[in-house]
Amino acid sequence: MTKQDRAVRTRLALIRSAAAQFEAHGYVRAGLARISAGAGVSSGALHFHFADKAAVAEAVEDAAARALRAAAVRGHGGDGCALQRLVDVTHHVARLLCADVVVRAGLRLNVEGAAGRVRDLRREWRECVQGLLAEAERRGELAAGVTPQRTGALVLAATTGIEVLARKDHEWLARPSLTDLWQLLLPCLAAPRLAGTVDPAGSEPVGSEPVGSEPVGSQPAGTEPARTEPVGGGPAGRGPVVRDGQAEAGRAGLALR
Repeated sequence: MTKQDRAVRTRLALIRSAAAQFEAHGYVRAGLARISAGAGVSSGALHFHFADKAAVAEAVEDAAARALRAAAVRGHGGDGCALQRLVDVTHHVARLLCADVVVRAGLRLNVEGAAGRVRDLRREWRECVQGLLAEAERRGELAAGVTPQRTGALVLAATTGIEVLARKDHEWLARPSLTDLWQLLLPCLAAPRLAGTVDPAGSEPVGSEPVGSEPVGSQPAGTEPARTEPVGGGPAGRGPVVRDGQAEAGRAGLALR
């Protein structure tokens, strides 16, 4: 292994160790000594890569931002149903939050403003949701009277609430929770012609890994995770899910965990 390879590995190990500390203790209580120990390196090695704790936090936030932006790009790609892609991207981000401590910590740091708020990940998520809803409106996928603005606010409130609750209990990010949410929303949002064709559980196969599901800390700075198959097309051989949307939504309710 070259010296450059070792330096990259050390930096990535420090980012992941820092993310674990920030998630467990918050920015203020997370200590540099614990971060370096968690990465298996000396304090001197940490300071070789990062000037101070704020610089470490910014690196964690940057890594999380790259993964979340890749998810947003994935949602906007393809020519399939925009509403289905919106459902898919919420499931995708939930799996990403479950899979990687760097994404969870980066989002928490961004909300707390720990790294100076040079970016606003909440705003970027809002733009992703509203963009997909605007596309759905252009395609005639929304029911009469449903607007992207009001619907976007509802989806944002629900998904943000789930993400916050999941900080204490990751079951909030489990597939059934978001499925129940979409079972309630879709009958009200989707145009009649789409009744029963948008899968509230997402069109990706159960157990599929999200883009970026390889720990974010394993990606060198400035790189993007590899893309997988486009969202919007289900697994081979799987057709649209046909449901009585109103009846099913009424039976399901929102599974509060």
